[in-house]
Amino acid sequence: MLGGNVFEIDALRLLVTVAETGSFTKAAVRLDYTQSAVSRRIASLEKQAGGPLFERLARGVRLNPAGHALHRHAVEVLDRLSRAEHELTVIHAGHGGTLRVGAFATANISLVPAALRVFAQSRPDVEVIAAEGRSGTLMQRLAQGALDLAVVSDYPSGLPSADGVTTEALLADELLVVLPRSHRLAGSGTIDLRELRDEAWLQDAPADRPMLLAEICARAGFRPRKTVRIAEWTGKFGYVAAGLGVALVPSLAAWAVPAELSLCRLGDLAPRRTIHVALPAAPLPAALRLRDLLRDAVG
Repeated sequence: MLGGNVFEIDALRLLVTVAETGSFTKAAVRLDYTQSAVSRRIASLEKQAGGPLFERLARGVRLNPAGHALHRHAVEVLDRLSRAEHELTVIHAGHGGTLRVGAFATANISLVPAALRVFAQSRPDVEVIAAEGRSGTLMQRLAQGALDLAVVSDYPSGLPSADGVTTEALLADELLVVLPRSHRLAGSGTIDLRELRDEAWLQDAPADRPMLLAEICARAGFRPRKTVRIAEWTGKFGYVAAGLGVALVPSLAAWAVPAELSLCRLGDLAPRRTIHVALPAAPLPAALRLRDLLRDAVG
């Protein structure tokens, strides 16, 4: 750039070619230009550069000091563009580049890692950057272009939406209830939700939003006696172990439940959440490959 003007890529490429061949005529042949076209383009480039770039010799031309300076930058610019073109070609072919993957907490226990393990074997040149967050946040990050794929859930307060983001259901995940080992119903295998009407429930959601817990309890004919807002699973498990409440646990997270706690099914009243894979409007081939592997993981 000189005086606010930007050098055109074709003009820089022509400068490099003339410097390499030492001749307007040879440069014209290599680039499939006419000699007069090369002369005009070089003259225009010299005008933009503020002065001559070549010494005109009896046989050909050679760069002068100003030409050498511009040539050095031109070679660097053209090399960067060439590398950028190659990198984009690789990315659009589904190989190389970066894949930014988001998932909610319990999807990261087994579902997403299992798919990423296979993905790494088939796409070793793709760098995966993993992020964890709430489904609503992940959907917004997809819409903003900060993620390439996300695994999201409609639990606990419905499937969020975001402009330009599409979702596809992966699986229905049954919710279990976790109890302290000292609980009278621990070890029962399957229990009736109505037997838990007097329990305190541990959950992570604002009190002013509709909750799946409230809905399933209403279907069973009661309202939760008390709810305690605990965000992290480790905190929920700690409260349950202390006998301070019970909690719904997705089956995806079942194997992460500590051994001192008891998992029970809820029979006909068992709630289920739906797990979705979410993609932007124009997904990368690598993201589509991971989507297929997630399908395989639950198939």
